[in-house]
Formats: sequence, structure tokens, C-alpha cells
Amino acid sequence: MLQPKRTKYRKSQKMKLKGNAKRGDQLAFGSFGIKTLETARITARQIESARIALTRFMKREGQVWIRIFPDRPITSKPAEVRMGKGKGAPEYWVAPVKPGRILFEAEGVSLETAKEALRLAAQKLPVTTKFVVRRDYSATEA
Repeated sequence: MLQPKRTKYRKSQKMKLKGNAKRGDQLAFGSFGIKTLETARITARQIESARIALTRFMKREGQVWIRIFPDRPITSKPAEVRMGKGKGAPEYWVAPVKPGRILFEAEGVSLETAKEALRLAAQKLPVTTKFVVRRDYSATEA
């Protein structure tokens, strides 16, 4: 599961997620990708689940890039605990995403294979996504 090796602070404040992605909104590595159309906090478990679905369908051919990293700790207090007595302990890690952010990229497989693999990965995520293809992609490459 993805999580930072070390952080400056153990807990973080809740942040507002408004507007569109300012960076990470273009394909940088692969020819195919999925781009989010809404704002969300994607957990490390969801990212890992999507990665497994993607690589299984591609039968470990080609390459996959994960363009998001869960670096925000989410804290929670145990069930049935009274109010007060401080903030809860860090429970899991999330990657905050805004509309337009590229989540996964793939390369080295056919268009049909990539489209289906990324569709299966998108089903594991809590956001609506869009399949994107590199502008200069031609079917003769793969």
C-alpha cells in the first residue's frame, strides 16, 4: 500500500478542494490514461485496487504509471468515544484530486486493451473518469 516513508507532521488539517487541477492534467509518460472529472479524496487502498485490476487485465505487458500519491493522513477517533480529548490517530492516507487530474497512464499495449484495462481500474475508484489518448498517438506504434 502506498504511504509516505516519513512526514514533517503526523496529522494534517482538512483542506478545501475547489477548482480544477493546476498540474498533472496532461499525459506525461504513456499514450493512454484516465482523467478524473470530479473532486475526491482517493484512498491508498482504492489506488492499489485499481492498480491490480489494471495490471491483471494487461497481463503484465506494457507499462503502468500511477500519477497520484496518497500523502495526506486522515485521522479518526474510535467508535463511541466522548467528544474532546484531542484529535484521533492517523487511520489511512488519501490523495486529494481535482477535476482534470490524470490518475493512471499506460503504454505498450493496443488501444482496445488499454481502454478496457483502464475502464476496469476506473471502476475501483470513487470518481467518474474519462479515457484520454496522447494527441500524437497512432495505432501503428503498439
